[in-house]
Amino acid sequence: MIARMLTRMVLLRFLIVLGGISIFVLTLDIVTYAKDIVQIDSGGLASIGRYGLYRAPSILATFLAISVLLALLLTLTELSYRNEMPAIWSAGVSPLRLMLMLLPLGLGLGALHFALSDRAIPWAAPQLRDWGIGDYGEKKLTVGEKDPIWMRAGPDILRAASGNRQASELSDVIVFRRNADGLLQEQIIAARAVQSGGRWTLHDVVVYYQQNLPPDRLKTLIYSGAMKPASAGARSGDPEEMTSSGLSYFIDNAGFGIRPAWVYTTWWHKRMSLFFSAIVMIAICVPLAMRFRRGGGIGALFGAGIGLGFVFFVTDGISLTMGELGFVLPWLAAWGPVLAFAAIAAAIGFRTLRI
Repeated sequence: MIARMLTRMVLLRFLIVLGGISIFVLTLDIVTYAKDIVQIDSGGLASIGRYGLYRAPSILATFLAISVLLALLLTLTELSYRNEMPAIWSAGVSPLRLMLMLLPLGLGLGALHFALSDRAIPWAAPQLRDWGIGDYGEKKLTVGEKDPIWMRAGPDILRAASGNRQASELSDVIVFRRNADGLLQEQIIAARAVQSGGRWTLHDVVVYYQQNLPPDRLKTLIYSGAMKPASAGARSGDPEEMTSSGLSYFIDNAGFGIRPAWVYTTWWHKRMSLFFSAIVMIAICVPLAMRFRRGGGIGALFGAGIGLGFVFFVTDGISLTMGELGFVLPWLAAWGPVLAFAAIAAAIGFRTLRI
């Protein structure tokens, strides 16, 4: 009974908070870039609707965790104000038991967070890059056959300015021949490359050597490396806009020379940690509700919850950046804040029970 009541209250407030924030942010975005948006396709309301559809996933994913936090705090403060929270504690419901009651809701919201980041955002990103509106105007890349193509064979990296959809015919090709340690030995530039029978035939070739020897100019050159292409739609190398399988593919192929492999490893771990994003918010709020269960603590409960949530989001962002830069191990960068705040929540709960 208590579990159903709490779940219903939190879920209702979560939907209201997330919907309100998302509509507000999306409206500001549409108003700011209205001139560019109305030029999409036929213009008018249809263009605004299409832009809103593609823009919504990233906005929802951005504010989902903070909406869970606010929904929990609103629920707990309302129950404390009505003196229902002390009655729940008096009935023998411990903070751990209360968290277990909310666990199914936390897992469901975590799965929603993962689905938005791993499916909806990668689905919308190519179209947003193609439109080049707002932030996407600064990193606009054409999508599909006109994307820059990156491939890898062992330590070698290949880059082509364009190619067909199967990446079997390439133009403006550069092959970076590297040794086992990743040091550049040769640089091969070709006007065109065609794949046939598992081999690449390079046309109009210039080969530059590490020892500053005179370059060789060849009409054709056979390259036998088994090149694996970065998949279309992910060739920009932006890990935030990839699926988890795309991140794994880039990790297995050393980032295709676009970015270091640890960047994609960090984001893969970060993507997996999203399953526990809502559970972290529950772990932060419930022990605080026990800590401030006595009268007069409603404001303190809400303030402490907002403060801890803010610290978590800042720490999470800094940790992710440190992981991208290679200063912290990828798994630690992604999971460190989650584990740290779980430990803080456990410490608050344990201290409260002892008191």
